[in-house]
Amino acid sequence: MLSRFLSSGHSDEDLMTDIIISFVLAGKDTTSAALTWFFWLLSNNPEVRKKIVKETSEKSEVPVYDEVKDMVYTHAALSESMSLYLPVPLDTKEVMADDVLPDGTAVKKGMRVTYHVYAMGRMEKLWGRDWAEYRPERWLEREGSGGESEKWRFVARDPFSYPVFQAGPRTCLGKQMAYLQMKRVVGAILTRFTVVPAMPEGTEPQLISFLTSKMKDGFPVKIHSLA
Repeated sequence: MLSRFLSSGHSDEDLMTDIIISFVLAGKDTTSAALTWFFWLLSNNPEVRKKIVKETSEKSEVPVYDEVKDMVYTHAALSESMSLYLPVPLDTKEVMADDVLPDGTAVKKGMRVTYHVYAMGRMEKLWGRDWAEYRPERWLEREGSGGESEKWRFVARDPFSYPVFQAGPRTCLGKQMAYLQMKRVVGAILTRFTVVPAMPEGTEPQLISFLTSKMKDGFPVKIHSLA
């Protein structure tokens, strides 16, 4: 990526440093964190996995953009996974000018305000009593008035209630790219392999909150070919 920027005429060292660090931190680590927890959840929810495999199996061996974009159930499954295990568990902003938050809290210029995205993904007020269930269907609506169609439509949540990619003028520029990348990875893996946790039965992974949501000691798995 760096070589491509340099060959296109960009030579400012500070600018290149900022761009590459942004891609590594915002694009690489967050995506890998999201997929780690996603495959953990799939291992405990075989019915969800079957639906994703069915959807991805209907696409080309190397799905093109329009096919990946149409992977609605996989999109919902990823969104639901990131609701429970946020790639970035909390975020902090610096107040640029005196202001008052919607709940009446006064903030002064220079103060830092932190919001806990991980906690928001587990609030009954936002997600209902079944917030702990891994249920991609909460993001979907059936198309057609009869209710018999298997065609689903993705229903996005308010980004201020689901700030995985932040919201407003600070919305992540790579949001759509991240979804497309993750859906292609998921499709490529699940149509060829089964991912099985290589952990003692009953083990629950421990979340470590760094800049991204790490799984303590990583996620050891066994890969079984479907061929």
